[in-house]
Amino acid sequence: MSTKTEEVYRRILENCSRVIVGKEETITKLLITFLCGGHVLLEDVPGTGKTMLLRAFARTVGGSFRRIQFTPDLLPSDITGINFYNQKTGEFEFRKGPLFSNVVLADEINRATPRTQSALLEAMAERQVSVDGETRPLDEPFIVMATENPLESYGTFPLPEAQLDRFFMRLTLGYMTREDEISVMAGRDREELIAELEPVITPAEIQSIREECRQVTVSDDCCDYIMDIVQATREDSQITAGVSARGSIALYKAARVRASFEGRSFVIPEDIRALAADVLAHRIQTSGIGTARRTKEYFLRLLDGIAPPLEDRP
Repeated sequence: MSTKTEEVYRRILENCSRVIVGKEETITKLLITFLCGGHVLLEDVPGTGKTMLLRAFARTVGGSFRRIQFTPDLLPSDITGINFYNQKTGEFEFRKGPLFSNVVLADEINRATPRTQSALLEAMAERQVSVDGETRPLDEPFIVMATENPLESYGTFPLPEAQLDRFFMRLTLGYMTREDEISVMAGRDREELIAELEPVITPAEIQSIREECRQVTVSDDCCDYIMDIVQATREDSQITAGVSARGSIALYKAARVRASFEGRSFVIPEDIRALAADVLAHRIQTSGIGTARRTKEYFLRLLDGIAPPLEDRP
């Protein structure tokens, strides 16, 4: 396996870690989502650095970046764009909305109404928007990085299962360690650090790395392991709706990218196990388990009961 993917991965990780300290694992998973062409939902309590991480990542990978603050009065046209009448030319012209960017930060996505969430869903799923009956393609690469506050319910609209399934991963940051938090308190202002960040990867390199990751092989045993996990969610009595085919395909893609980060040209069971909960747990519907955190804990217990195959090293 070429070391190009490893080298670029280390550059991106180092650049983002200048702003977000001690969260290398989350940054890695965010990059995996980006290279797989997916979208990420970052859910955590306020003040843990969700928005800061996404801004740092956007500057690191380059391209255009727009932030949308979702509120109950946000209309679909506010994010997709509108046709307006130009009095000088006597014709209607299209004014692009913030979705026409490479990296879109959807802040507090669950505060938008279902109508606006549906417009975002089309953009995430089809990489296009529809305005006045006309379909317009979005820029590439394109990734939606959404944040959600799980503590507040007043004035929020829960994301429907169909939209949750469109997110490639659901991640959390969590609190920093004591030592890391002290270093952040005593260090430079985060805003200054973000302003100094420069892109460390070109669009051509992004496409090249994506092609490299597609060359990573997945053995029959590893494919069976993925299906064992997926099948377990469909047969468990506490799970009312198991993982869809979209979920199994997402885990397959994510495992290949993780393997390439490790310098391997083949997937091992550890790649699958390390990413399974973040890729699949938000795609299941449970009966009486409750919050997203408890659902993920239940999924991890389910995962513990599935024996992985012996690591296959071609």
